[in-house]
This record gives sequence, structure tokens and C-alpha cells, in this order.
Amino acid sequence: MKLVVKVIEARNIPAMDLNGYSDPYVRINLGKQRFRTKVVKKCLNPYWGDEFSFRVDDLSDELVISVLDEDKYFNDDFVGFVKFPVSKVFDSPDKSLPTAWYPLLPKSEICLHICLSQNSSYMDLSNITAAPSQRNDNVDSESFSTASRSSSPSRLEAASSANKNDECLTNKFEPSEISKLQVSEGRSDDLVSPASFDDLMKTMEGKDQGIELPTNLPGGVLLDQLYLATSSDLNALLFSPDSKFPVALAEFQGKTEIHFGPWEFENENLVRLNTYLTAPSKISKSLKAFETQTYKLANGKSFAILVSVSTPDVIYGSTFRVEMLYCITPGPELPSGEQSSRLLASWGMNFVQSTMMKGMIENGARPAVKESFEQFSTLLSQHVNPVDLKGTGSQKDQVLASLQAEPQSDWKLAVQYFANFTVVSTIIIGTYVLFHICLTAPSTIQGLEFVGLDLPDSIGEVIVCGVLVLQVKRMFELVARFIQARSQKGSDHGIKAQGDGWLLTVALIEGSNLAAVDSSGFSDPYVVFTCNGRIRTSSIKFQKLDPQWNEIFEFDAMDEPPSVLEVEVFDFDGPFDEATSLGHAEINFLKANVSELADIWIPLQGKLAQAWQSKLRLRIFVDDTRGGNAIREYLEKMEKEVGKKISRRSPQTNSAFQKLFCLPPEEFLINDFTCHLKRKMPLQGRLFLSPRVIGFNASLFGHKTNFFILWEDVEDIQVASPNLSSMGSPIVVITLRKGRGLDAKHGAKTQDAEGRLKYYFHSFVSFTMAHRTIMALWKARSLSPEQKVKIVEEDTETTSLQTEESGTFVGDEDISMTEVYSSALSVPMNFLMELFSGGDVDKRVMERTGCLNYSCSPWELDKDVYERQVCYNFDKRISSYKGEVTSMQQKSPLPDKNGWLVEEILTLHGIPLGDCFNLHLRYQIEDRAKGCYVKVSFGIAWLKRNKHQKRISKNILSNLVDRLKVMFATVEKEYVNGR
Repeated sequence: MKLVVKVIEARNIPAMDLNGYSDPYVRINLGKQRFRTKVVKKCLNPYWGDEFSFRVDDLSDELVISVLDEDKYFNDDFVGFVKFPVSKVFDSPDKSLPTAWYPLLPKSEICLHICLSQNSSYMDLSNITAAPSQRNDNVDSESFSTASRSSSPSRLEAASSANKNDECLTNKFEPSEISKLQVSEGRSDDLVSPASFDDLMKTMEGKDQGIELPTNLPGGVLLDQLYLATSSDLNALLFSPDSKFPVALAEFQGKTEIHFGPWEFENENLVRLNTYLTAPSKISKSLKAFETQTYKLANGKSFAILVSVSTPDVIYGSTFRVEMLYCITPGPELPSGEQSSRLLASWGMNFVQSTMMKGMIENGARPAVKESFEQFSTLLSQHVNPVDLKGTGSQKDQVLASLQAEPQSDWKLAVQYFANFTVVSTIIIGTYVLFHICLTAPSTIQGLEFVGLDLPDSIGEVIVCGVLVLQVKRMFELVARFIQARSQKGSDHGIKAQGDGWLLTVALIEGSNLAAVDSSGFSDPYVVFTCNGRIRTSSIKFQKLDPQWNEIFEFDAMDEPPSVLEVEVFDFDGPFDEATSLGHAEINFLKANVSELADIWIPLQGKLAQAWQSKLRLRIFVDDTRGGNAIREYLEKMEKEVGKKISRRSPQTNSAFQKLFCLPPEEFLINDFTCHLKRKMPLQGRLFLSPRVIGFNASLFGHKTNFFILWEDVEDIQVASPNLSSMGSPIVVITLRKGRGLDAKHGAKTQDAEGRLKYYFHSFVSFTMAHRTIMALWKARSLSPEQKVKIVEEDTETTSLQTEESGTFVGDEDISMTEVYSSALSVPMNFLMELFSGGDVDKRVMERTGCLNYSCSPWELDKDVYERQVCYNFDKRISSYKGEVTSMQQKSPLPDKNGWLVEEILTLHGIPLGDCFNLHLRYQIEDRAKGCYVKVSFGIAWLKRNKHQKRISKNILSNLVDRLKVMFATVEKEYVNGR
């Protein structure tokens, strides 16, 4: 007979190390048999999932399970332990203790599953019960019998199986009996007796101590819907043990072996543990899942349930848990008089262990979670009717309608504001002086006094007069500040936005832990919102560190969706002093999901805000009131500024653009241009322009460069004269505002003394078109009307080249390289490398192959490889267009051979359809005994789709092979002549 122990996980392990973590492991003893689990580094909620088997020789033995913290230099620290007599497991139904949490310390717990298994049949095992007296003499069964009776599983009969050896007997009954059996010595009083779900909800309601509804999880909102049911009915439908909806949902989602545990109190929270097998998918098989549901709030009207799902069998499954938060609150009363409730579900990833795979895990879990909630929403709408938002107003209107501004009485605020030491001391001193004047006779004129001028007669009187003046000045400032603040109250609140376009609505709910800067230990905070040059100001809250505003601000309609909302909190210091900043924040709509902004806590930045951990709670809504014609109207406006028709891009092109820069769906591509980004070395890539951003993407030798900057961050755009480094083309220099664009710093060439980043772009195929488009978008987005008047628009008209910056953006793809030339040359490798040196041999060979005006930069070492830039023109023999070629070359030693690897990327300018592709060449040169061996591979990187791709590829390949033959033949001739 064997005893099988499965150590699943633990939680709330105390921090034993100085770094605030522990390195826990479990040691299991049964007689002289010992086992231990693996050590989980730096974790307070470890997961093991290890299973151990012990040979049972005596039912009087005790199973001891200890949790320890590993210490490399000293003895391991003891955390806690639990004991189980083997006879207790033997006497239990089905010879097993179900999966349960067992206490180690007042807050620490461990999850275990213990059962007996046998090598013979179940009937043979029953023969061991012939000696009950032997078991009872050595087992303290009294302390465990209470725990066994207090648990509330609805157990089923276990069917014996004579053909399955070494199988845990727990598998023979429905695991819906899984209960969180709290077993420990002296802890039986903490266990709860079976109770109905309604009784448990009433118990939770009685324990409510003003707990607030939890905020949304950081992963985003999955479902936000009103339903035609009360909040308590909706809660019972979703989580009651008697409800059929959870079972129907599990079957609808393809889950099997579903086991729902009973609801039980644990650490003042109502908890239950469910297990099931997930449905198999295209990328994973069916997995075992452990789901813990915990009531965080249940006050009879509002409910908050946190669901934590652990899948230990998946890769890195022990490092994370998927969490979902269900918030059920009363909804608005419908026009028919019926009650409604609001279900708000959000999700997030809880990493219990640090791992480098966080990004990949989150990206992999997000689609699965969203698909699961789509199924949840579909099935829930079949059980309870969702409320049609069209008949009751939009979601924004419903959310904002529930906000009620805090009533502010002027007299109450005045008493609260003036009830301080300064005011009280001034009144006392002023009253004292007034009585003194009334009780004393006028003093005689003496010293330098004359009638009407009464001077102090001692130093004490001078000090008293000074104190009086300072007190009166302070009182005057306080009164003036209060009057000005009250005149500002709600000045922007309730002002409706005007016009059609993008409408931004911001609801300022509350603040938390704002910094105290007044001598009273409080602040007088107010908030300033800035978006697209428009400013909205909240009312001032006197003497508050956790103010409640509940104010709504609307910004006038904008032609383009807003990019950034700037938020700054100030302390009101009166009409004469400069306001003190309590913190600031920036909400980037391009990087944030709009649905996540419906209710968000934003941390404030700044020294004071970070020291106090200040936060603001906002509700932000962005709507487009113009419908589907917004893009067409914007492009028509840009066409007038640019002076050329702009075609609307296809949905596939826009989707590729949004995916490339991780932009929201409302952002659309206006135009894109082939150009070079000038840094230490020019980098050929593609510039993308949209209403809110200017982005650049390139891939050079496998290294990708990808960034974007906001038009609002651009302070100045200048055009520099052409030079050799810009390959003879003008340079567009974009300068950002100070402190802006730091996440795109890697794309800037320089940073001036003021800390402003500068970006250099050149070698546009159609410079005039690119420059006019860039200037038009910048002026439309970033400049104020006054600045637009000062800038003189360029009226120079130039004929564009035969190629137009149009087509479909394909994006970066792996380049397929094909060997096009190989030969053994009777030339030493060192002489052949003169072909890439920039010397006389290099120039003569290039001229012989039809390359005119050849120029190159010296080789520069960059990250263990050498780089240089080459520029030349084709003569008529190669191209009738006499196009210009710019290329980037890299050379590096071959890793395992005596030789060099030279890689080259060529860009063609002034040639029809030359902006649709780049040419990639790879020269592999190896040293041989009587010369060298050279192999050339070739590939084409298509930047745009073109119907002439096959013809272009064939033409380039034939010309390239001819050039390579001439090139290496010329090298051999130069070597012979040089000898």
C-alpha cells in the first residue's frame, strides 16, 4: 500500500530574506522516508505541483509536511508544518483527503492532496481494517473528526476498480466534492458549517466595513454591459452553487471534468475552488486548470468577485495566473420602471515569479481571454436580457449621469478654511489690542512725535506692531484667496462641447494621497487639463489630501482624434503667489486602449507626487460625431494644403501600418516615403505619415529600427542644404520640444544643449511631395493659429519624378538570398579586398562596370562590424535613366574560415519603380592556397507590391550577373598588370 502526496502550491509565505522574498521548498517525512520539492526562488506564493509516493508499513505513522526557506550560507529558515496520521487518511471516505488549503501560520497556507493507493484490488485493501484497535490506539482522531464533520462536501459513492493499479482512489468519485478542508491542531473552530448561498451573502453583507469597489485590472475591460436584472439576481445567476449557468457556460466553452467546490469563509473572504480541463486548441492540448473565486465585496447591492486561474501544466505555468475581476453594481432605473444592473469585467496577469517571458505570455493569453468572454457574453445574453443602450442613452451618458458633485456650502467651507491657527491668533491679538485701546488714555506727545503721529516707545512695542502687521497681511491673503477660489468653482463644469468631430469628455472623480504643502498639513488642490491647446480647470478643494470632485469637462470637437491629454494638479496659493505643482501626468491615446480609460487611476509624476504616491481617478471618453466621413474630409483638407490629390489607403494597408507601430484602429495612414535616416551612418527605410504621428521603420542586416513621434511634440522643421553625407539631397531636420520623444531617442542624430532631440531625414524620391506633406500635417496638428500665420507656405512647384509615392505597404519580410555567381580566382584575397577599400583599384573597377562619379566613405567600426557608405551614378550602358545608387556596406571576418563576408544593400533613385524595392548582395570571400574563392548571393526586398515584380527581378538579375563577371575579370587583370 502506498500513500500518495501531491504538493500543489502555497500562499502568503512570510519574507525570510533581506530582499523581501523567500526561497521556499517543502520537505515531507513519513517514518524514515524523506522527500523534498524543488526550490522556488524569490517567491511568496510558490507553485510546485510535485507528487510523491510513500510505502506504508504502519498505520500509526505520521506524515509531516514542513515548509522551509532555503539559505545558502546559514541553516534553512522554518516557515511552518502540518501533520497527518496515516490512519486518518485510511479512515476517511474513499481513502483520501481532497484537495484543500491547510494553515501553516496565521496567514500562510499550503494546498495539498493526499490519498492511499494499492497494487492489489480494493477488496484486498479492505482486509487491513481487521485491526481497528491498533489504529485507534495511535491516532488522535478526535481533533480530526471535528474537521471532517465541519467540511461540507456533497460526496458521491466511489466505485471500486480492480483493474487499475497505483491509481489514487480520489479519482473514483466526482471532484465536485473538493472542499477547502482546514485541518490543523487547534483550528477546528475557524471552520464554517454548511450554509446556503443567500445566508453566506447576508454574512458578507454584515461584515461590510465600507469597502470600496475595486478598480479595474490593468489588462483592460472585457465586458461592460447593462442587464435587465437586479444586481443580487445577476450575482446569484453567475456564482450561486444552485445556478445552472456556470455549468452551461463550461459546456459551451468546451470544458470537461468540471468540479465546483463549495463556498467557504477563508480569512474573512468567501472563497471556493473549482477545477476543470480546458478545451483543446490549435496550439495546446487540454490542460488542467485550478480556478479560485474570491468575493472582495458583497454588500447586498454591489458585488466584486476576483477569479484567479492557474494552469500549471502549460509552459511557464508556475510563474503566472490569469485574473478576472467581475464588478456587479446597480444600474440606472429604466423608463419602464424596471431595475437594471451593470456588469463590468476586466482582466490582468499576476506573475508570482519573475520571468523574461512576460510579454510573450501576456500576448498569448490576451486572445484566449477575449474569446472566452465573447462566449460568456453570448451565453449570458440568452439567460438575462441585456439593456439596449440606444433607448437609455450611451454608456458614457449612463456613467456620467451617476456622478454627483459634492455639495459645497460657502459658509461651511469658510469655517473649515479659516479654522486655523493664523486666523484664530489674529482674532485674539486684534481683540486684545482693541480692548487695550479702549481702556487706555492717549499718551502725551514726547520724543519726535507730533499730533497725528504716535510712534512706539520701546523695542517691545516695535515687535508687537510688526507681529500685528504680519498677521493682518496674512489674513488679507487668506480672505483674497478664498474669494478668488470660490469665484472659480466649477467654472468649466457643465460647459457643453460645440461642433462636429472628435469629442473628448473627461470626468474628474477624485484624488488620493496628494502632497501636503501648506503649514496646516493639507493642500488646496485643483486640476488643469490640456488637450490640443485647449484648457479646462477644475474647482478648488480646500484643505484636502483626498479630494472628491465628480466634475465633468468637455473639449470642443476636434478634426483629428486627440493624441495626448496633459493633466497637472496644483496647490492654490492665492492671487499673489505662484501655484505649486503637486504632480503631473500624461495620457497618450495612441498607447492606451480607449476602453481602459473608462475608469482609470493614473499615478502622478514629480518629486512631491512620487514621494506621496499621489493618484487621480479619471473617466475618459473619446467619440467621433461625424461617422464614416471623417477620413475623407480630413484628406480633402490635406489635399488643399499639400497641393496634390491624396488617395485613401486600403483597410489592409492601414491594418499593416497600425500593427507595425502598435497604433489604435482610428489611426490611418496618409502617405509613406522611402528615405534615409541620418545617424552615425545613414539608414535606408520608410517614413510613414498619419494625422497624429510621424513614424520610421527600417531593417538593415537583420537589425530593425522602429519608432514614431507625435506631431504635437515637434517644435520646428527646417530644410538643410544638400551635401555629400546626404547623397546630394536636401535634409529635413525635425526638432522636438524639450523632454519630448524620449521613447524614440534611438532614432535621433543629435541632442542640442537644451536637451531637444533632432531627427535628420534625406534622400526622398520625391522631396517636394514629402516636404509639403510633412509641413501640412505639422501645421494642421501642432501649430496654433498665430504660428500658422507666421509660417510662409512654400509655393515652389517642381515636377515630380516618374515614380509616385503610392502603392501598398508590405512591411519588413525575410529576404530570400539566391546564389548568382561563384568562382575560384587566381588573385590573393588581400588584393581582392581592394575592391572594397575605396582606393584606386576600387574606383577603376567600378568605372569599368559603368559606375560614374563614384564616392565612398571610410570604413568605420560599429559593434564588431565595419560599415561604409557608397554613392555613384549609372552610365547609359546600364540604365538609360542614368539613375543614382546609394548603398550601405558591412564587412566582417568569417567565423570559421580565413576570409571576409561583405553585405550590401542598394537603393536606386531616379529609376522608374526604384522606390518599390531594395537590392541585397552578399559577397563571401575565402582564402585559398593559389588564390581565393568568391561566392555572391542576391535578393530583392520589396517595399511595395507591384504587378511587374517578375519582370523587374529578371532584368536586374541578368544585368547583375554581367556586371559581376566584368568586375572580377577586371580585378584579375588589375592584379596581373600590377605584378
